[in-house]
Amino acid sequence: MYELREGDRNEFFSVPFACYPADTPYVSPLRSDLRRMLSETENPLFAGRAPAVFTVRRAGQPVGRIVAHLHEASNRRHGLSRSYFGFFDCADDLEAARLLLDAAEGWGRQRGCSEIAGNFNLTAMQQIGVMTGGHDRPPYSDQLYTPAHIPRLLSACGYEPFFPTSTFEVDVADIDPAKLLGPRQTKALARTDLQWVPLSRRTLARQLRDVRLVLNDGFDDNPMFVPLTEEEFLFQARDLMWVIDPGLPVLVYFGGTPVGVVVCIPDLNPLIRATRSRLGGQTPGAYLRHRLMNRRAVIIFYSVSRALHDQGLNGAMLATVIRALKARGYRQLGITWISDENKASLRQVEKLGARPMHRLHLFRKRLTCV
Repeated sequence: MYELREGDRNEFFSVPFACYPADTPYVSPLRSDLRRMLSETENPLFAGRAPAVFTVRRAGQPVGRIVAHLHEASNRRHGLSRSYFGFFDCADDLEAARLLLDAAEGWGRQRGCSEIAGNFNLTAMQQIGVMTGGHDRPPYSDQLYTPAHIPRLLSACGYEPFFPTSTFEVDVADIDPAKLLGPRQTKALARTDLQWVPLSRRTLARQLRDVRLVLNDGFDDNPMFVPLTEEEFLFQARDLMWVIDPGLPVLVYFGGTPVGVVVCIPDLNPLIRATRSRLGGQTPGAYLRHRLMNRRAVIIFYSVSRALHDQGLNGAMLATVIRALKARGYRQLGITWISDENKASLRQVEKLGARPMHRLHLFRKRLTCV
C-alpha cells in the first residue's frame, strides 16, 4: 500500500499540493528555487555531496516528502555529530511519516551521525523549525509553515522539541516612528560619521557582499549560527534584485566599513500562491499587479556589527524602515524567526509593538546503532 521513493524531485515538489487542502496557509517555494536549493552541483552548501530526497506514496498517490542532509560546517563549529531533515511535509498519516523519518534517520546513521534534527530548510540562516502554534495565521515570505499534525507525527516517532522560536507581525499604521527613538537611537541618526545607503538594483551585486560581512559579524555569537561564505550568501540572496522595493532595505557604513543592515522586502507569498509556485508567461504581469496591490512587507533579517552594539543603531535602522514602509503605503510587517535565547532582538520587536504570529520548535532524536 505504501511505497518509499528516493530521488524523484518532480514528485517531491508536488507533495504539498497533493496532501494539504486547497485552503492551507502553506506556500511552496518556487519550483525553480526548490530545484536549485536541492542541487548538489548548484547549491554550494552541499559542495558536490548530494542530499537525499525521499517521497512516499499511499495507494499510488504522493502523501509525504523529506530531505536528509548534512551541514558539516555547523557540526565542526558547534561540536556536533548531527544530520538534518528538512521539507518534512506529510499527510496526517503516521505510517507515511515513519517511512520518511526512518529513511532520513538511516541516511544520517550511515554517515556516522548520532543525532538528527529539523526542519532545517536548509541551514539555520534559512527557514527552520516545525510550527507548534499560530496555525491560523498565513505566513510571510521566508516564514515557515507546517500543519498542526506535523509535530504530533514527530512526537509519535520519538522526536522531542527544542530550540523554541517565534515569528512576529507589526501593524505599520499604528506605529509612530518617532516613538521608537530614544536618546541612543536619536544620537545614532545624528552621527555624521555614519553613512546611510539604500540598497538598489543598480548597486545590489556589490552591496550584497557588504551585507554578508555585517550579517556574519553581528550574528557571530548567535546559537547555531555558521558564517556564510560569499558563495553561499550570494546563492541565497542573488534574486533580491528582482523583488526589493528600493528605499525599504538599509545599509549603514562607518568609515567605509559596513556596520548595519536591515533587509526588508515586499511579501511575495500571495503572488507565489496564485501562480502555484511555478514561473510562466503570465508571471511578469501577475508580479506587477501584485506590486500595485500588496500592502505587506517582511524583514528577512537585521544585524549590527559587534563593534557598534548597544549604541542605538539597530533601533535607528528599524525606525527608518518603519518610516519608509508608512510612506510607501505598507500596512503590515512580518518578522522572520527569532529564538527565545535572542533577548536583544526580542526587546527590539517588543519596542515595535509586534505581536507573536507563529510558535516553532526544532525536533530532534538520538540515532542509535542498529
